[in-house]
Amino acid sequence: MSTAAAPVRTLRAGTVLADLVPSSRARDIALVVGGAALTGLAAQLSVPVPGSPVPVSGQTFAALLVGTALGARRGFLALALYAVAGMAGVPWFAQATSGYGMPSFGYVLGMLLASTVVGALARRGADRSVLRTAGAMVLGSAIIYAVGVPYLALATGMTLGQAVAAGLVPFLVGDALKAALAMGLLPSAWKLVGRKG
Repeated sequence: MSTAAAPVRTLRAGTVLADLVPSSRARDIALVVGGAALTGLAAQLSVPVPGSPVPVSGQTFAALLVGTALGARRGFLALALYAVAGMAGVPWFAQATSGYGMPSFGYVLGMLLASTVVGALARRGADRSVLRTAGAMVLGSAIIYAVGVPYLALATGMTLGQAVAAGLVPFLVGDALKAALAMGLLPSAWKLVGRKG
């Protein structure tokens, strides 16, 4: 009876994808380190944006994916590790940079908060349907910009309008594509797990 009940238990509300891996402290450490590393790797997929000190990169997508897949606590810890290691000199921020003096560091701080929020939403099932995933990704992106754009303005001396033009507007199309990718990946992963369960 316990083997038949196990798949049902793993798919209950309050479960994120990472919870489907057998629970242990080693698992949690591996997931946090892996989430930080994934974000660092994705950050290297970056393209400079003319007129902006902020490049287009894969790190925002990775941060939202990590938060959603790992849940709020592990997502926060993964992005905290990413931020702290990058501040300490690991060159895994966008374009192989590190430190906290760069104008785009506010986006890293925003990703830390956004991964926590989307992780909490995932525990409430926000990653199990296309529409709810879209909502979570839009909210996560908005949080990243809510921290990153004002930080960019303060760090560069831009007005808020200039910071919006340089640090938000050029990225909206890319964010829509990233959200569409997440809308396909996350609900599909749950459907696959449900079939195997």
